[in-house]
Amino acid sequence: MNHDTKTIRLDLSGISSFVSDAELKVWHDKCQGYVEALHQGTGAGSDFLGWIELPIQITEADLEEIEVAAKALADQCDYIVSVGIGGSYLGTRAVLEAMTSSFEAYKSHHKHPQLLFAGHNIGEDYLWELCDFLRGKRFGIINISKSGTTTEPAIAFRVLKALLEEQVGRQGARERILAVTDKAKGALRTLADKEGYKTFVIPDDIGGRFSVLTPVGLLPLAAAGINIRALVEGARAMKAMVDSGVPTECNISALYAAARTALYVKGKKIEILANYHPKMHYIGEWWKQLYGESEGKDGKGIFNASVDLTADLHSMGQWIQEGERSIFETVISVLNSDRELRIQPDKEDLDGLNYLAGKRIDEVNKMAELGTRMAHIDGGVPNIRITLPKLDEYYIGQLFYFFEKAVGISGYMIGVNPFNQPGVEAYKKNMFALLEKPGFEEATKAIKERL
Repeated sequence: MNHDTKTIRLDLSGISSFVSDAELKVWHDKCQGYVEALHQGTGAGSDFLGWIELPIQITEADLEEIEVAAKALADQCDYIVSVGIGGSYLGTRAVLEAMTSSFEAYKSHHKHPQLLFAGHNIGEDYLWELCDFLRGKRFGIINISKSGTTTEPAIAFRVLKALLEEQVGRQGARERILAVTDKAKGALRTLADKEGYKTFVIPDDIGGRFSVLTPVGLLPLAAAGINIRALVEGARAMKAMVDSGVPTECNISALYAAARTALYVKGKKIEILANYHPKMHYIGEWWKQLYGESEGKDGKGIFNASVDLTADLHSMGQWIQEGERSIFETVISVLNSDRELRIQPDKEDLDGLNYLAGKRIDEVNKMAELGTRMAHIDGGVPNIRITLPKLDEYYIGQLFYFFEKAVGISGYMIGVNPFNQPGVEAYKKNMFALLEKPGFEEATKAIKERL
């Protein structure tokens, strides 16, 4: 496929019954100022705008360094554990799930090491089972943490590092551990310098949920055999399409932000991201963090949910169709599938499916999507549609940058700083107090009085 002539498209026709052209134009006109605020660094959170120029700042030398290190690790391993949480996990998982066979883990032969994940939960059973699986196997670790002290990945890395050193010795472990962390400070930087781990830097001006196109995402994906160059190329192409000089009416990130905000102020407080492709589940999970952490503050923000269709039509479909009308739907459609499988005729036709004989499975899926979109609109659910020509690294790169740019604009439109996340500290303070972490003595005393 010639990527030069193909791109992601945005279709807003499904909101026309809910937002008038005049109402939408009000928000369109406001967008340009917010786009300029992002590019000029005059808005809130201006210390964390490094992601804006990132796609064109990634050099050939950067990509080569990542690919060389990834291959060196991959050559020694059958399994690589990517340790991280939130932005240090979800983007990688999203691309991996989208770009590998749904049954890759069950194959008897693998061209590349299998990428496993740890540090994204505090599940004792999960970590025990992971260690039990890795015992006696050739594995390596990519530890991703800016500070090195985030609880979940720090625990996982401590446990996995001990297992690796037990199996291959301390020097062997040094050759099988890569660290992605701060350039100068933090516990992981200190440990990496002490042990001599190969390291990559998380830029200071890029927050975790915007970091998938840094070594945070590119390094583990390269180790798993994903085409990171196409991912970056796609992001570059989208950057050009939504840059500061692009008129608002042609800037699909701005148009998406305007549409979301117009619906939000009319009482549509919940956005449901729907996909009709089984490999896109974790793209929805990545999107939920990007938008939830960016917008949900100061008592404001659209609540983000995601569904996998058609599966969830048999669970959440009823609520979407007839529940409270506080929702709108954003559908990601993949226009072309990678494989072809047709429905065969059956002589007895006991299941009554012969009317579908000769049709591709994807044809049925597309009609399910169209019929569902129409039903939801008729049921009072505004519908935004985003189309990808196909599901590959290039278009995922486009999609990531499209959503990143749009959330920056959206955050400014509702009057919040889309680049901080102060609310995530509240639970941590309670957890540390309950665990009696040094330095939390007064908090420990206070919280125990509440129990």
